[in-house]
Amino acid sequence: MSQSISIEAAGSRRANPLSTGLVLLMAISCGLAVANLYYNQPLLGDIGRDFGVNAQHVGIIPMLTQIGYAAGMFLFIPLGDIRERRKLITVLLLAVGLALIGVATAQNLMWIYIASLAVGITTVAPQMIVPLAAQLAHPQERGKVIGNVMSGLLIGILLARTIAGLVGEIFGWRFMFWLAAAMMFALAYILKRQLPESRPEIQLSYPHLIRSMGKLILEQRTLREAALIAACLFGSFSVFWTSLTFYLEGPSFGYGSAVTGLFGLVGVVGASAASVIGRLADRVSPVRMVGFMITVAILSYLSFWLLGSSVWGLIVGVILLDLGVQGGQVSNQARIYSLMPEARSRLNTVYMVSSFIGGAIGSSVGGYAWSRWGWNGTCAVGGVMVAMALLIWAGHRITGKRN
Repeated sequence: MSQSISIEAAGSRRANPLSTGLVLLMAISCGLAVANLYYNQPLLGDIGRDFGVNAQHVGIIPMLTQIGYAAGMFLFIPLGDIRERRKLITVLLLAVGLALIGVATAQNLMWIYIASLAVGITTVAPQMIVPLAAQLAHPQERGKVIGNVMSGLLIGILLARTIAGLVGEIFGWRFMFWLAAAMMFALAYILKRQLPESRPEIQLSYPHLIRSMGKLILEQRTLREAALIAACLFGSFSVFWTSLTFYLEGPSFGYGSAVTGLFGLVGVVGASAASVIGRLADRVSPVRMVGFMITVAILSYLSFWLLGSSVWGLIVGVILLDLGVQGGQVSNQARIYSLMPEARSRLNTVYMVSSFIGGAIGSSVGGYAWSRWGWNGTCAVGGVMVAMALLIWAGHRITGKRN
């Protein structure tokens, strides 16, 4: 008999199947893995100079990474409902390590486009870890656990820019991706040994599993609302972070990639509040929390527009943007994970695919807006996306159809 304890067995034998150490490991793992999607953003200027292309062309790199992430989630994350998650997570971490080596060795723009797409497709282990944590958690603590794990994920998103900017400034952009590949191989080994075994809660064929997500979208109004809001919020998030590199390197500031990356440290202030928001979502209506977080994100773009000519204005905006976007995500995930316990991986797939489609759109239009209209165009596009999230949220409240 395997010495690994299944999730179901753990839940029956212990009052709390999640130890503090396991939650911490999950949070760190999510942060390290998801960072692969964002190393390129503070390095876009360096990559563009290396290949001799402008901002519009290198802006496609993060767009392809996020499109790949959405595709990878659609293809792989539903498997978490019918396959053992620990093995899936290990295989995906090994695969993304190979894809990162592809980015590090890119010799032309098309090569890095393809490799960046592959990085996105294979960087989906965090979206298997979050539903795993939700499944392990007691219902009355689910928001808290999701918030703690998401704090690691969100801090990883932000620190990725800081680390990549510093490493790129000192060693060059290629070294960053070699380092990331090594970290993924090490993480695969650690999680293979430390994560509990998870047994599927249902038995479905893969085609049936994929088709069932369409049924979930049609039947679950809360899921549809949360997914659309996530797409708009994360789109606005990507608009800002894609354009920030060019803004800070431009004549208004004249900073290099290292300083651009340091803004990720500022964002940690907002992202670290995710665990607190998760606790609030256990006690306060998550729906109200979502509306409040959207409002915070709107205030961030007002700060970028009115005060963005100063470093302090950007800092205030970054804190508000990350707090609003990440807080909205944690609150929405607390809502959807309570809908159908046996379908958490599929619910998460629909939610996160929508989110990163929005992110891919944000990266693309952010680079275009910067090329055509500069900083004011960036603020306008990002602000419109946040406003759309507010309209979706308010529209569902006005109709009186609550879930």
